Amino acid sequence: MFSTEFLDIPPLTEAAGTVRLPGSKSISNRVLLLAALASGTTTVHDLLDSDDTRVMLTALAQLGCRIEQGDGTLRITGLGGKLSTPQAKLFMGNAGTAMRPLTAALSLLGGDFELSGVPRMHERPIGDLVDALTQLGCHIDYLGNPGYPPLRIHPVTLQSLHLDAPIRVRGDVSSQFLTALLMALPLASYRDITIDVVGELISKPYIEITLNLLARFGIHVRREGWQRFTIPAGSQYQSPGEIHVEADASSASYFIALGAIASEGLRIEGVGAESIQGDIRFVEAAAQMGARIQSGPNWLQVSRGAWPLKAITLDCNHIPDAAMTLAVMALYADGPTTLTNIASWRVKETDRIDAMANELAKLGAKVEAGPDFIRVFPLPADGWRAASIKTYDDHRVAMCFSLAAFNPASIPVRVLDPHCVAKTFPDYFETLFSVVKPLSVPVICIDGPTASGKGTLAVEVAHELGYHYLDSGALYRVTGLAMRRAGLDADPAHETQIADLARTLPLRFDAGKAMLAGEDVTDAIRSEAAGMDASRVSALPAVRAALTELQISFRRLPGLVADGRDMGTVIFPDAPLKVFLTASAAQRAERRHKQLISKGISTTLDSLRSDLEARDLRDSSRSVAPLKPAEDARRLDNSTLSIEQSVDQVLNWWQQAQPFQAAPTKASP
Repeated sequence: MFSTEFLDIPPLTEAAGTVRLPGSKSISNRVLLLAALASGTTTVHDLLDSDDTRVMLTALAQLGCRIEQGDGTLRITGLGGKLSTPQAKLFMGNAGTAMRPLTAALSLLGGDFELSGVPRMHERPIGDLVDALTQLGCHIDYLGNPGYPPLRIHPVTLQSLHLDAPIRVRGDVSSQFLTALLMALPLASYRDITIDVVGELISKPYIEITLNLLARFGIHVRREGWQRFTIPAGSQYQSPGEIHVEADASSASYFIALGAIASEGLRIEGVGAESIQGDIRFVEAAAQMGARIQSGPNWLQVSRGAWPLKAITLDCNHIPDAAMTLAVMALYADGPTTLTNIASWRVKETDRIDAMANELAKLGAKVEAGPDFIRVFPLPADGWRAASIKTYDDHRVAMCFSLAAFNPASIPVRVLDPHCVAKTFPDYFETLFSVVKPLSVPVICIDGPTASGKGTLAVEVAHELGYHYLDSGALYRVTGLAMRRAGLDADPAHETQIADLARTLPLRFDAGKAMLAGEDVTDAIRSEAAGMDASRVSALPAVRAALTELQISFRRLPGLVADGRDMGTVIFPDAPLKVFLTASAAQRAERRHKQLISKGISTTLDSLRSDLEARDLRDSSRSVAPLKPAEDARRLDNSTLSIEQSVDQVLNWWQQAQPFQAAPTKASP
C-alpha cells in the first residue's frame, strides 16, 4: 500500500482499541525447520507470513519438502533427516533465523549446497558457527570474506564426524549459533553430543524458545546452566502433528510502548503472561517506565501511567530485540535512559546501536553510544525536529520510530523505506493506523474539468505517496448507474430516492477498480452516458449531501489524494495542497476521443468538444458547488505535459510544503 521510498506519519495524539499481532518470527522459522527435519507431517497454525518465513519456505521446498498451504494453516511433510535434493543454491535474503540454522543442518545432511543472501547478510558474522561445525568434521568454504556468508557446504558422512569431545561455540556474539547447533545435532546423535558455550551467552531467552520447541518435536536436551548442553544418544525428530505459533512478543513491544505513551486503554491479543518468548519481559521494562499493564494467558491491556515516563537503567541481555523500543520511549522520559549489554545489536540486520543513535539525534535528542550501550536523553517539547528516519533495511528501526509521531511538538515523522517491516510484520503500519488518532490526516485535492486528466494524475500521486485514493466522480457515476438500475431519473421529483441510494452505496475502490456490491462497474460508469448522469445527479443538493459524508470517510491514515470538481472547495477545504488541473477543450476532446476509440466506442472530435464545453458551462454555473478553483489552489495546465511531468510537479509542490530535515546528525561518541 505504501510508497516504496517513504511513509509520512502525521502527528498522532492518542491510541485506543485492539490489535491482533502476527506470529513470532523466531518461533515460525524454528518450527518450519524442525518440521522439515522431522518424520511425518506437521500442521502449523498462525504461522507468520513475512519475508523471513518466505525465505525459509522457499529453501525447504528446494530441499524437497512437500508444503501445502490452506486457510490459515500450513502442512509440511518432513524429510525424516534424509535429503531428497542433494545439491542446491539457496538464497537466504537477510534472514539470520534461516541462514544460520540451515547452515548447521545442511552441514550434517550430506549434500552439496551454496548459501548466500543480500549484501548485509554477507556482513553478518557466521564464523563462530562454522568453526564449531568444523570441529565436528564438517567441510565448509567461505565464498567471500572469511567468517561471513556466502558459504559452500560440502558433503560429509555421519561416520566421519568427530563426536568424542564437546563442541565449543562462542555465545557472546549471537545466540543463533547455539540455536543452530541445538537444532542440527540431533541428526547425528548416534551417541551423546555435548556443546560447551565459550564466554557469556547473550540473548538467553531465545535459547529457551529453541529448547521448548525441540521438546515439542521429541528432542529433550540436558543442560548445565547456560554453559553446557547435551543431546542424548538416539534422539530423533518426530512431528507433534499440530503446532500453534504464538504471536510475536517483540512486535508487541511497539504497542506496549504505544499504550504507555498515548493510550487510556489498548488491548493486545495473541501474546501474554504464558508466552515462551523472552521478549515478553519487555512488559517489566515498560512498567518500570510507568506503563500500567494487565495481562492474561494470551492478552495484554496497556495504558499510560506515569507521565512523563520514568528514566531507567537496564541490562537488556534478556530482551535484545524489544529493547530497541525502549530507546524511543526514552524520548518521553524524565531523565536519561541507559540500555546496557546490547553488543548483539551491532551484528543484526544493521549496526543497531549506531542506527538508533543517529536517527534519534536527527529528531533532536542527545545520545551517547558505546560498544555495548546506548544512553538517550529526553526531548523537551521545543526540542523536537522533523526528520526523515533512515531505516537501514531494518524492520525494527522502522517500527520503533513510528512512535516518535506522538511527539508533543506535533511534528510529523518520515520513515524511509517503510516496506522493510515486511521482514516480520508486513501489516505493521496498517495495524498502527487502525488504533491511533491523528491530529489531522493530510489530503491532496486535485480538481478540474472533465477529461483534464485529474483521475490519472491523482492515482499516480497516491501511488507515489502510498496514500488512499478517492475518485469522487466515480461516486456520482455509480449513483447515476444505481439510479438507472432502480428505474429513476435525475429529476428533482426523485431527489430523495436517489439520495437514499447514494447514502447506502456498497462501493469500494480496489486497485483502481470501482466495485459495487462486489461487481466491477469500472467500465460501466465510464461511458459518456454515465458521465452525463453523474453531472445531473451531482446538481441535486440532497444527493450531494448524502455523498459528502461518504467522501469524507475516505480521509484515513496515512493520507488521501482526492480528485473531483469540488474537493478543495467543499469536501476538504482544509487540505494543505489543492491543485486545479486544466487543459484546453481541444486537448481534452482529443484525449477522450482516444480513450473511447480504444474501447470500441464510436464518436467524433467535434461532438466531444461540444459536449465538454457544454458540460464545463453547466458545471461551472450550477448553484450547488460550482466547478471553480479554490482560492488557494495551484493551477496546473497539462495541455502539453506528460503524465510523468504532471506527477512530478504535484509531488514537488507537496515536498515544498513538508517540514522534514534529512541532514544526518551524529550522536555523541
